[in-house]
Amino acid sequence: MKNNFTTPLTSFLQQQGVAFEILHQEYETVSIQDTASARGISPQQMVKSILLRDMSERYALACIPGDQSVDPKKVRSLLNWRRMTCVQLDQLESITGYKAGTVTPLLLKRAMPIVIDTRLSELDRVTISSGDRLAGLALAPSDLLKLCQPTMGDICRSLHL
Repeated sequence: MKNNFTTPLTSFLQQQGVAFEILHQEYETVSIQDTASARGISPQQMVKSILLRDMSERYALACIPGDQSVDPKKVRSLLNWRRMTCVQLDQLESITGYKAGTVTPLLLKRAMPIVIDTRLSELDRVTISSGDRLAGLALAPSDLLKLCQPTMGDICRSLHL
């Protein structure tokens, strides 16, 4: 394990007294499935963070299990906002402070509502980005919820078979 690995997120978690494990990977990945495999975890444990914008230019971060898809209509309903769409990838960093693939619900550049799917709270541990594409951070869902004070709800797309 690389003991000298530090990011603003690892420093923040240490300052907050939150126990976490650094999950290193040897190469950059592009898909949730590949990232989970490289880190030795299940895709459902990964917190996929999707930045949404409503018609009034308000932003919200929707967090769901990595093996799911967000339903913007459900997020909109929870927040009582108008129609919501996903933000373009090239706008992510200027709004969140994170590059695509490293967005996490902590230490966001801009204050915004965080909406987390209830499925994540049912897991023993979840993983968020460390802010670096070559490492994730595993922690208890209760610690993540305490730190980001989200709105909770069912925000995943329903599978129609």
